[in-house]
Amino acid sequence: MSVREEFDTWASDGRDKGMEERHWHTARHVLARMPVEPDDVVLDLGTGSGYALRALREASNIRRGYGLDGAPEMLRNARSYTDDPAIAFIRGDFDALPFADDSLNHVFSMEAFYYAVDPLQTLGEIRRVLQPGGTFYCAVNYYEENVHSHAWQENISIEMTRWDRREYREAFRDAGLFVAEQDNIPDRETEIPPAAAFPTEGFETREAMVERYRELGTLLTVGVAPEQ
Repeated sequence: MSVREEFDTWASDGRDKGMEERHWHTARHVLARMPVEPDDVVLDLGTGSGYALRALREASNIRRGYGLDGAPEMLRNARSYTDDPAIAFIRGDFDALPFADDSLNHVFSMEAFYYAVDPLQTLGEIRRVLQPGGTFYCAVNYYEENVHSHAWQENISIEMTRWDRREYREAFRDAGLFVAEQDNIPDRETEIPPAAAFPTEGFETREAMVERYRELGTLLTVGVAPEQ
């Protein structure tokens, strides 16, 4: 099954809103860190329901937001959640971004980058479209150090890229992006039951659940396009 087919099915089943709710726990903290200004143009890579662009418009009044996704049903849903004329949703591929060189101020991606067929090509495309000084905020929960995420591959037909922290930094640098920061954003909103409630369907011990959400959380890597 292709990425488009997989996520069209998710959108048709209404799972886009469920993803939005879960991702928001840490995505909102990532969005708050982005140095966006009212005149900026922002790309949300793998936009899903489009929640990130709606939040950026509300909080920072960005001039223009583009949500790119490969799944038409996801985009159809995203368009139905807003009537803001400053937000546009585009069907496209991560490895051939439909934007001119140096045309974007920032790129954001939450829980989507690892679906790229060729992640190195995607990083090269992000570097191409970013203006000098522009940023790429890449947030993922599926990464090597997060052992609790490794089984996710078994539940989805799409081949995902599972890099560790060092591999993310090296790939960003190879693409021509300076690595400004790399951090773990904890999820402090997911409720963790008392120890007596374990094992649960997802965790053998409370300690494992604490590690997953409070310590490992979301891996954020921030790349900056060099000034020319």
